[in-house]
Amino acid sequence: MAAPAMQRTPMIAGNWKMNKTADEAIDLVEEMLDDLEALDGVDVVICPPFVALYPLTDLVEGSTIFLGAQNMHQSDAGAFTGEVSPLMLETMCDYVIVGHSERRQYFGETDEAVNEKVRAAYAHHLVPILCVGESAAQRQAGETQTIVGLQLAAALHSLPPHQAREIVIAYEPIWAIGTGVACAAEDANVTIGYLRGQLRQLYSPVVSGAVRILYGGSVTPKNIDELMRQPEIDGALVGGASLKADDFVRLCARASEIKGTAGSK
Repeated sequence: MAAPAMQRTPMIAGNWKMNKTADEAIDLVEEMLDDLEALDGVDVVICPPFVALYPLTDLVEGSTIFLGAQNMHQSDAGAFTGEVSPLMLETMCDYVIVGHSERRQYFGETDEAVNEKVRAAYAHHLVPILCVGESAAQRQAGETQTIVGLQLAAALHSLPPHQAREIVIAYEPIWAIGTGVACAAEDANVTIGYLRGQLRQLYSPVVSGAVRILYGGSVTPKNIDELMRQPEIDGALVGGASLKADDFVRLCARASEIKGTAGSK
């Protein structure tokens, strides 16, 4: 059996995508920082654009706020114009998003590339936030579990148990991202429970019980309570609502209040 959800510290991660200049990023974090610092029992991760990472490192230094990158190349260096390597990120970030559906859809990232990025992240002391999710057509065809299971297994290929248990997984149904139509909390809980079962088969009950699995896709202050009350959902990967200080603080506060008896930060 998987370990109870109460043993996993909830996480709210904000994926700003291609929004906010460096100055705007500083203003937004300054607006939220005191309120976020006052929360307990929830891990807060902010994933701004690359250009904002460096100025935000000083701002959050000494706080309980973590920084994450939205993507990275799997190589340390090379002739890859426009790319950012894990070597460049490891002194600024704690986390990195890999395998986001927008990267897969618009930039042609394959399961093999996602696996390479997962392993490269660990080589540079970065914890991957691994995204998996199905399209609307795949969902309508009843293929949700098959698709996310295959994505999970491919991304974790050759990953040892001690690293697998530290990974963060985000179930992000593609049809819910940026559409305003969130997956029903109960349905998300079923799929996340399936992913946890897959982790148990790939590794062990210890690993599956330790891994935090988030839901992503049109998460707002209106649906955060229902999502956080689901036993398998350990938090959220948030898009649009992470760009509004009041909304993001509200999401983090509700995760803390509903699931915040999980361990300390």
